[in-house]
Amino acid sequence: MFDIGWGELVVIGIVALIAIGPKELPTVLRTIGQYMGKVRRMASEFQGQFQEAMREAEMADLKKQADELTSSVSDIGNFDPLASAQKEIDSAFEDKPSVTEPPASEQAAAEIATAETAAAQTGVAPSAPEVSVPLPEPAPAVTETDFAAAEPPAKKQSAG
Repeated sequence: MFDIGWGELVVIGIVALIAIGPKELPTVLRTIGQYMGKVRRMASEFQGQFQEAMREAEMADLKKQADELTSSVSDIGNFDPLASAQKEIDSAFEDKPSVTEPPASEQAAAEIATAETAAAQTGVAPSAPEVSVPLPEPAPAVTETDFAAAEPPAKKQSAG
């Protein structure tokens, strides 16, 4: 605060003794001490009020954090992973166009299942489903003339 050393205090004391006089000096020093005590009490009271305001602000922050923590914990209590997964699946299917006709392999499987169900109800063994598979065309017949034409010419032997 003030940078007053012992030498400066001695100079102030000597000036006060000469200016005030030795008779009234103790009364003046007592009055100055009382004023200093009042100033210190006011400063400590101000400091206490400031500290109390800081604690209240800190308590408000802690209460806010506790409320946030409580709300996050209640949100976790309402968490349903199956419902969120179902929503994701539904949204994925909404993005893709729907298929109206099943593929041919699924149609064949459905026909077989229908035939087996009918056979089980009637007691007759189901017959194998008819499958139409295109056959390859037969190769053309080879004749002797075609074979003779395909032979390479005979090599001539040179006399040597």
